[in-house]
Amino acid sequence: MPLPVAAFAQALLAAAGLGGGSPPAEDPLAGLTARDKAALVVVSGLPAPRGVGGVFVRSWNADAPRPRDTLVFVDQEGGEVRSFPALPPAPWPSEHATAREARAAGRETGAALRRAGVHADFAPVLDLAGGPLGARHFRRPELGVAFARGLGEGGVAACVKHFPGLGSAEQSTDDRPWVLSRFRRAELAAFRAAIRAGVPCVMTSHAVYRELGFARALNSHEAHRMLRDWGFEGVVVTDSLSIFSSGPWPVEWARRALRAGGDLVLYTSPGHARRAIRALVPLARAGELDEAVLRVLELRRRAGLPPP
Repeated sequence: MPLPVAAFAQALLAAAGLGGGSPPAEDPLAGLTARDKAALVVVSGLPAPRGVGGVFVRSWNADAPRPRDTLVFVDQEGGEVRSFPALPPAPWPSEHATAREARAAGRETGAALRRAGVHADFAPVLDLAGGPLGARHFRRPELGVAFARGLGEGGVAACVKHFPGLGSAEQSTDDRPWVLSRFRRAELAAFRAAIRAGVPCVMTSHAVYRELGFARALNSHEAHRMLRDWGFEGVVVTDSLSIFSSGPWPVEWARRALRAGGDLVLYTSPGHARRAIRALVPLARAGELDEAVLRVLELRRRAGLPPP
């Protein structure tokens, strides 16, 4: 069961060395408006709306101005999937042969990204080899977990994906908004191993799963409950909701994902991000976003960013 918001805030303050046996002197949510909270659970492509929780940098806008003191996310998996093509890792994930090699690549990547002002990498892919992502899959899940460890050692948060796994899907969710997948024991074990290794971020999949009652993982209460039951205390972010490019869906899936237990909703489109912030203000006023905001604030603290 999730902690009540007051207890969760106390726990985060204690983890930061700011708490103690008595109630916290300052509420981390104090002074934040409903609009502030709604923006803090959104990651946007550039140019981003004011106050977003994070920005997503792509290869074609890597040199664009970024908001100050905002979490910076990238896709730096390797091969051709690199927001910064000149930075490591040059090999595709499938080319790593040993855990030592993968961990060293992650460490080098994390250090390079940190120097570039990045705080979190939407990597590694933990979906089983043989799935729809081709060379983006590691040969074995433990190599992906090793890469995640290396990213953290290099100073950047790993965000493992795509929970609960795309290895059984016939197509990538980047190509179609409706993809059917199913649970695989080895994929679930890989995510559990990453959680035991201390990853601070997990990305949920767009795919529809039989085991979730043919629901999308990103808006499934059961999927989020699995992560928390495994002891995950970090941030859960959706895959990009801009894949639902028309109608109410970019915003509707954000509401559903956050109500299901997610913490951040990702958009490549700044326009979608602006719409989402407006739509999430009522949830913020009702207190439905408070636990998500607290987790985002903790990720910011770990990244060395000041309070918003």
